[in-house]
Amino acid sequence: MLMKTAREEIVAYGNRLIADRLTVGTAGNISVYDPELGYMAISPSGIPYADTALEDVVIMDLHGNIVEGDRKPSSEFALHSAFYLAGIGAKAVVHAHSMYCTTLSCMGEPLRSVHYAIAEAGTNELPLVPYYTFGTPELAAATAEALKNGSRGVILANHGMCASGATLKNAYGLALTMEWCAEVQWRCMSAAKMNVLTKEEMDVALEHYKTYGQKKSGDNQVTGYNG
Repeated sequence: MLMKTAREEIVAYGNRLIADRLTVGTAGNISVYDPELGYMAISPSGIPYADTALEDVVIMDLHGNIVEGDRKPSSEFALHSAFYLAGIGAKAVVHAHSMYCTTLSCMGEPLRSVHYAIAEAGTNELPLVPYYTFGTPELAAATAEALKNGSRGVILANHGMCASGATLKNAYGLALTMEWCAEVQWRCMSAAKMNVLTKEEMDVALEHYKTYGQKKSGDNQVTGYNG
């Protein structure tokens, strides 16, 4: 069985998506990329997370070819590939329809630096990807374009959010932080008073994040608030 450990992580974190209320039903998907193999393991399409077994996880290359697995892969496999091909060091991606990130996405709002915790994404603002139908090459291409600012996460217009990381733990931690920051932003917008940190203020925060937490040798990412 190829990428057994990655399959185990996907099954475990898929169940966490539901437990942590980052998505509902079968919405959202998770993948892990092995750059040495050139393959990603990705959750299957339409199978409830609680019912997903290791053999249901699909192994693919980054061009959409199935390498191992009998299940239909997530329809968003190209979206995940966009992160791995973007040159941002992504080795795992979490795509979810979390409530507050999705609310902002339906308002046409990027995730702004209302709180410095957004520095976990490696930028001062998580871009809003224009709306395209889910599972299409157009959505993947638009996401690839948005990632050129170096962000490890994006808001997908009228859809949801994506977070990436050097590990699935990193990616999932960023997804949780994004959702928390999105709720803070939504509450500020609802109160009609929002103080967005300047780029200069966020540049300082980004520098501080480079030494935040108990980082392992060679790990340039942190799991932040939700580590």
